[in-house]
Amino acid sequence: MKKFINDASQVEDQMIQGMVKAYPDHLRKLDCGNVVVRAQKKEGKVALISGGGSGHEPAHGGFVGEGMLDAAVAGAVFTSPTPDQIYEGIKAIATDKGVLMVVKNYTGDVMNFEMAADMAEAEGIPVQYVVTNDDVAVKDSLYTIGRRGVAGTIFVHKIAGAKAETGASLDEVHAVAQKVVDNVRTMGAAISPCIVPAAGEPGFELGNDEIEIGIGIHGEPGTHREKMRPADEIVDILLEQILSDLDYTGSEVALLVNGSGGTPLMELYILNNHIADVLAEKGIKVYRTMVGNYMTSIEMQGFSISLLKLDDEMKELLDAKADTPAWKE
Repeated sequence: MKKFINDASQVEDQMIQGMVKAYPDHLRKLDCGNVVVRAQKKEGKVALISGGGSGHEPAHGGFVGEGMLDAAVAGAVFTSPTPDQIYEGIKAIATDKGVLMVVKNYTGDVMNFEMAADMAEAEGIPVQYVVTNDDVAVKDSLYTIGRRGVAGTIFVHKIAGAKAETGASLDEVHAVAQKVVDNVRTMGAAISPCIVPAAGEPGFELGNDEIEIGIGIHGEPGTHREKMRPADEIVDILLEQILSDLDYTGSEVALLVNGSGGTPLMELYILNNHIADVLAEKGIKVYRTMVGNYMTSIEMQGFSISLLKLDDEMKELLDAKADTPAWKE
């Protein structure tokens, strides 16, 4: 294994420190662990917090800033943050309008965020949360009861964050966040694994001519493994699952072609070329396309497709101003 690290036990802390030094106008690190918050706290709005295991960069710290998250909590690589870390993040960002937690559907994440919410509410901080479960590949996995929360979570950060910036109430921000959860679907595939620094070896093995369909963002198994195919055929497999799970007929959608960390932009654009053609043939209008690394799996070679079925409110909020390290407009 070769990685540009110093000490596997210090990866998460040194990563967060480096991120804050790169974006001091956006981010500030708390003293209680790997928790980043907006450099300048904004009062008078619902505060948003999200997070999970490290290894998904730029998620989640890269989306802290104006128009998106107020705090992100980073556990060890692919490991849920502790309730105490999350609680400290909540306390640092809480306003009189309350806090919304955006939690991906992994058992450890849900349990620890719920415990932190209980701690915060005992201190008089109003807290609500949504659980993202956009993955259509696997209903129950090694880490979940129900569907996994994956790259579609980024749309929740953006749209709920924009709603919060308007001064909306906690109930209103929660409602639009849940609307995004209800209308986004994702599925991914991978052709090579990643290496967790502390483990020092690949999380799984794939033959040179194999692909894993429906893989999770921690390298969890998908629906099946098969021989490698051309990019267009892989897109067809994933889109068939997504489009059969939610009726997108006649809809406008936001499209996210998300890289898993080791997939070149060249290949992501090749994938998007066919995705756009298929959606056009089916009468599904792409309102906005995002291509790149938004929620990765360290250096795994893979990608996912996320489709968000839009209404006028979501379109307006998706287009609203955001200024974070990983999302600017």
